[in-house]
Formats: sequence, structure tokens, C-alpha cells
Amino acid sequence: MSKLFLAPMEGVADYVLRDVLTGIGGFDGCVSEFIRVTGSLLPDRVYQREAPEVQHGGRTRSGTPVAIQLLGSDPGWMGRNAARAARLSPHGVDLNFGCPAKIVNQHGGGAMLLDDPEQLNRIVSAVRAAVPANIPVTAKMRLGVSDTSRAIDCATALADGGAASLVVHARTRDDGYRPPAHWEWIAAIVAAVDVPVIANGEVWTVADWERCRAVSGCDDVMIGRGAVSDPFLALRVRGQMERTPCGDEWRLVLGYIAGYLRKLQSRATHRHEHGRVKMWLSYLKRTWPQAAALHEAIRRVHESREILGVVEGALAQHEMAQKHSSDESLTRASELLTIS
Repeated sequence: MSKLFLAPMEGVADYVLRDVLTGIGGFDGCVSEFIRVTGSLLPDRVYQREAPEVQHGGRTRSGTPVAIQLLGSDPGWMGRNAARAARLSPHGVDLNFGCPAKIVNQHGGGAMLLDDPEQLNRIVSAVRAAVPANIPVTAKMRLGVSDTSRAIDCATALADGGAASLVVHARTRDDGYRPPAHWEWIAAIVAAVDVPVIANGEVWTVADWERCRAVSGCDDVMIGRGAVSDPFLALRVRGQMERTPCGDEWRLVLGYIAGYLRKLQSRATHRHEHGRVKMWLSYLKRTWPQAAALHEAIRRVHESREILGVVEGALAQHEMAQKHSSDESLTRASELLTIS
């Protein structure tokens, strides 16, 4: 059976949203937002803050395994910090070689390392040597910085360095998140390495998932923005919900938005909950037009409790409209029976 993974999305899929999305179901694993490694050994509290799941067996509340992702360019410090992270027993240590953010790339991290396959190999080798054998070391890469000329070299360097599997985001750094994703390049990487490869990029629908697997030759897929835009996408892929979103599902989405906001409010480490909810709604607009109206209704609201009231009001209104529609259907059926 094909596996589905929730992608690590910096500034989007924090541990609260990971909890919500994996709780909805369908995912086999997920990865934390990246933890940046520079020239120091990070204390346990940093890993516990970014991946609090390590305090609960390394799983989300639904039981989905979580890997800790590290981002850095120095093999020594990456190895030391990976060893520190491994003491907390995550379900894996993942290495970020795909982040396109300028502030990260300016310091030689993330996707910038794809110009130096030898350094990729040194980093993975150092981390693999520092982490106990029972904890897998994995890596996430793009196809290159400005072109794909070194894509195979990078993938080979990571696999040879000890990466147990590779996630390949099928775009270069300079492509950013602009479509299309070049899934055919993933197929070339699959043919070049002897470790499992997981396809990533531009999977928004079940049809996208099917095409991605067909073109890339990968059984397993990692979904990022598509899962934030349609929280039921993993279940649709599993055949546990209809393939295509429908308006009736909006009631369920409203309930998850309300639950997400309540969880944000309960976390002392979270601030600016209003911004997080607005950001999620900006993704949901791609799937449900109702999200645009809700986003507009709270656009100027900065008090999270007021936003929760708006969301709960929308949910109550939606349920009332559904009840009214159901009552009308029953009345009409009764009239038809009377006439007959």
C-alpha cells in the first residue's frame, strides 16, 4: 500500500496544525518544521518546543510518527545536534536540503547546498555516524539551485552518505513553488539510487496523486500545501472520502478550524493565533469558496476569541441551514405521500 507523508512546511505546519491534520487521518508519518543548526549544541528544550511530540513517544495524538528535521551546513555541528535530537527518540532525523528561503540560503543552508554534492555527502555521513542505528536518517532535496544539472549527483551523494530514504521536491530552488512540478526528474532519481524515494510537489487532488505516482515511479508521496488546502486529501487518496470536495464538507472544516484555534489558544508558546487561522483560511479558499467569505469576515479582527466566535457562529448558521433544508425535504415528502 502506498504511504502518505505530511510535509514539513516552515511557518505553516507547526505542531498544532500537524496534530489537527494527522488527527483527521490518512497519514503514515510527518516531519517537524526545520530546526536550524549553526555553531552550537542546541538544548533539549529547542527540540521539545518545535517537536513536542517527542514527549509523547514521538507521535502526534493520533499516533502518527514524527521525524525531527534539522537544517544546517556544518557536518560537525549537524552530527552533534542530530545526536542530541536522537536522545529524545524521534521516529527519524530528517535533513533539509530543499528550503528556498533567502535568509536560509544566504547562510549556505537549505537548497543552496545542492550546488555542492560533496558537502551533502559529508553532512549526511556525519549525521548517520552520530545517530543510533535504530533511528533512520532521511533527507529532503530539490532538483537543484537554478537548474537540474546536479540533481542525480546530489541524490547519489545523499544515498551514499547513509540516507535511508529521499524525499524529492520536484522543483529547483529558483522555481520556488511555481507549477509545474517536474515529476519526470524524480523518476530519473529513482533509477539512480538504491534507497526508497518519496515524491513531493504539486499534489492538490487525488488525480494529481495518481499522476505523480505514474510519472515519478514512486509508490510513496509526501503532501504539503495540498493537505493544508484540503485536510481530507489523504482520506480521499485512501478511498475513505469522496474523491472531489463538496460544499457539505464545509461544516466539518469549520469544526476543525474552531478546534485548531482552541488548541492555539491553549498553548502558552503560541502568539498571534489570528494570523495562523487567517493563513489556513487563505489555503482553504482554494478548495472551498466559503473560506473566502470567512476570511473576509475576520480579516481585520486581531482578537483570537472574537475570531473563534465568528467561526462558531458560521458553524451554527451552516448547521441551521442544513436542518432547515432537511425539514423542507421531509415536509415535501409528507405532502407527496398525502397526495398519493
